[in-house]
Amino acid sequence: MLDYAGLEALAAVLREGSFERAARRLHVTPSAVSQRIRQLEERAGQVLVQRGSPCTGTEAGRRLCLHLEQVQLLENELRRTNPDLLAGSGSAPAPTLKLAVNADSLSTWFMDAMAAFTAGGNELLDLRIDDQEHTGERLREGEVIAAVTASGTQIAGCNTWPLGTMRYVAAASPAFVQRHFAAGVTAAALARAPMMTYDRKDRLQEQWLHAQGLASRTHAPRHFLPSNFGYVRACETGMGWGMHPTALIAGQLAAGTLVELLPGAPLDVPLFWAHPRSAQPSLARLTGCVMAAARRCLVSPGAS
Repeated sequence: MLDYAGLEALAAVLREGSFERAARRLHVTPSAVSQRIRQLEERAGQVLVQRGSPCTGTEAGRRLCLHLEQVQLLENELRRTNPDLLAGSGSAPAPTLKLAVNADSLSTWFMDAMAAFTAGGNELLDLRIDDQEHTGERLREGEVIAAVTASGTQIAGCNTWPLGTMRYVAAASPAFVQRHFAAGVTAAALARAPMMTYDRKDRLQEQWLHAQGLASRTHAPRHFLPSNFGYVRACETGMGWGMHPTALIAGQLAAGTLVELLPGAPLDVPLFWAHPRSAQPSLARLTGCVMAAARRCLVSPGAS
């Protein structure tokens, strides 16, 4: 049987980033935390914590933390639905679920999923924000227990559900379009016009350019702005053009503060929900909330 006191110490160190902060969270001494993890590593026969500032988990350490997370979720659900079965076991802290989601989903439909889930229980959420092309990697590495991802390929040991399509359009302010594309939206003009990019992982602009046959060997000047609100405002004020979820800029398009560079030429990005098969019972309610929110907000597969 696993040493759950050791697992709790391991999870606290990885969550807090240091033995000292983990000790304060667990109300024990740092030496007690260190001893518990050392014993856990001896039983596991491998290193579970990379000591540093902050401390991080090895792959095995992260996997053990996810196991503990699943156990806590199952016990929490049992405590909620069948309290008599755990009578006398004392109170337990609310479990925390680590999730990975892309910023555009978080700014649009995923907030509804989180609100519905937290309204129906006491679980807490710990979100990692990453590009949809990279959230699956966080799941594969055991950093999170579930993820919204653009990867439709099977992730080893995981179940995957299609959520729908996030629709993007290339848009800029009317003044920006007049200044840079008065003669038309061409590859040459796009190579000169400043481009808004969310971060170094953001490839949506390049994907759209290639899809429209407008890619150029010349790299366009670009701004980097890792904020959804700031990204939209930057395009509204004429800093550059960028790719926007239609759900996020419907108001700006209706008001005319943003216009599409090529009307009727969207970029559709399929999204998926994935989590380990072993976590399916404990994540059933969360998965239901995610699927319901996606059905309301995302474009159904095959829709025009």
